Amino acid sequence: MNEPFVLEVTYQNKPLEFPAAFQRYGYTYRIAVSIDDHNYIFEPDEEGTYRVLGSGDADPGLLKAVADKLKRL
Repeated sequence: MNEPFVLEVTYQNKPLEFPAAFQRYGYTYRIAVSIDDHNYIFEPDEEGTYRVLGSGDADPGLLKAVADKLKRL
């Protein structure tokens, strides 16, 4: 389950690819996504969407696009 994968996201009409990996976290999981050499951790919330933990200087719209893509997987 900790196998890395490539997350394909379309943002501002551009196809983008980011390295990602599942991480077990207790009884649930998180997904680490590397954007511009910075890891962003996404975790599912109670509504079934994803929230990003931590902060960085990535575009908030890009982080939302990644979260939306993860929800559709």
